[in-house]
Amino acid sequence: MAASTSPETAEFTPREDVDAYFVPLGEHDGGRLFEPTIHVQGAWNEAEQHLAASAGLIVHEIERHEPREGMQLAKVTFDVYGFIPLRPTHVRVRTIRPGRTIELVEAEFSVDGRLIIVARAWRLSVQDSSPVAGADLEPLPPIEECERVDMGKMWPGGFIRSVERFDAPPGYVPGRNRTWLRTDLPSVLGEEISPTTHFLCVIDGANGIAVRVDPREWMFPNVDLTVHLFRRPDPTATGFDTTVAMGESGLGVTMTTLHDIHGPVGRIAQSLTVREMPSKG
Repeated sequence: MAASTSPETAEFTPREDVDAYFVPLGEHDGGRLFEPTIHVQGAWNEAEQHLAASAGLIVHEIERHEPREGMQLAKVTFDVYGFIPLRPTHVRVRTIRPGRTIELVEAEFSVDGRLIIVARAWRLSVQDSSPVAGADLEPLPPIEECERVDMGKMWPGGFIRSVERFDAPPGYVPGRNRTWLRTDLPSVLGEEISPTTHFLCVIDGANGIAVRVDPREWMFPNVDLTVHLFRRPDPTATGFDTTVAMGESGLGVTMTTLHDIHGPVGRIAQSLTVREMPSKG
């Protein structure tokens, strides 16, 4: 699709010949326009974007926005307003709380002129806190000691096919799992991807690696995703120590301790809307 084509009117078929999640189409309306490839395709609907890929794109644009030496991403929250169409996508970023050592950045993610995701990220200054560094969190087994799992047996979609999964012993049980995810694909074709962006581009996968119920019988999409980091991650692989809880009135939460190959690095929380899959009859 050409950059000059109107995203609101053009027919769209995601490309399968590109080894990246998004293709940049140029500047547009105070932000940038992107073409999602087949690798962005979601798991519950082939015409939607997987939030993991969308979130990776947002983090990439946040990292590119007014970068300053000595600042680092500490927290990012994604609020998802609804279905994310697998169509050309616009991302606009602005600083809403500037500061010398603490700043707040906001990103708006839109499709066909409709606002779909709003993300807010805190960037904090780099300080020498090595004398007090530490985390009393259980490490994950190295990825080499884990069993490769075919995610396609439970989940369909182009994004799932783009990711490798390795479960730690004793393996998945409903509502509980420890696993590694990794991908070789960059968030954006032809652009330098920061280690933090690449590490975070699979984090929404947390809601699919420790499911309590069969996703072909129940829906439990997350309406948000909040990430806290306490150090800069290594992008080699993203580790998840995940627990899923569901209540009796349609609410759920996915809670994860994040790991990189060196140890614990942060936490994730996701709010779930839990509902029985509509009958096909």
